[in-house]
Amino acid sequence: MLFVDAVVVKVRDGQVRNTPFYVVMGVTVNGEREILGIWAGDGGEGARFWLQVFSELKNRGVEDVLIAVCDGLKGLPEAITTTWERTVVQQCIVHLIRNSFRYAGRQHRDGIVKALKPVYTAPSEQAAKDRFAEFTAEWGQRYPAIVRLWESSWAEFVPFLEYDVEIRRVICTTNAIESINARYRRAVRARGHFPNEAAALKCLYLVTRSLDPTGGGRARWVMRWKPA
Repeated sequence: MLFVDAVVVKVRDGQVRNTPFYVVMGVTVNGEREILGIWAGDGGEGARFWLQVFSELKNRGVEDVLIAVCDGLKGLPEAITTTWERTVVQQCIVHLIRNSFRYAGRQHRDGIVKALKPVYTAPSEQAAKDRFAEFTAEWGQRYPAIVRLWESSWAEFVPFLEYDVEIRRVICTTNAIESINARYRRAVRARGHFPNEAAALKCLYLVTRSLDPTGGGRARWVMRWKPA
């Protein structure tokens, strides 16, 4: 499995700007996780950028990917399926809910989460469609942008509904990479901002190395992997 997520770092390039650094983590069938690479972007990445990233991973030996879990980044699903034809692309549910909040008033967030929960915990895709119709009837008039967001992400949202609940917990979110991202953010915050992308990349690289201080390739296990 592949997990793709971004860490935002302040880089001083003429002026201080927020630069996304994309982290790609791989998880083996045994549940061992490895950081496969970190790439700097400019926030406007498309299919061409992602095709370069995944082609590099394939050339370095990533032969097959069963499921790729990511946020709805532009051009990313197409690049994954171009590189590995049979890969299932899964939208991260946590990111989908967070993105929904961008269109909602703060006072309605609890109600929206409560109304969306039956959609992503539905036993089947048809049941999810029915629950989403109920959500649309309740909130669609007030927040049509949220309805459009879920409709446009539906193809990448539904794959995990085919799996047992234990497997869903592993693949419905990029949580497997979030704990490592927290370490990255702590290191980045301590330094404020960086003079260039190379300095920021070096910092993230050193944090990655510190996860395995012995250098012996100590296995890092993904939470909840055993029941899945």
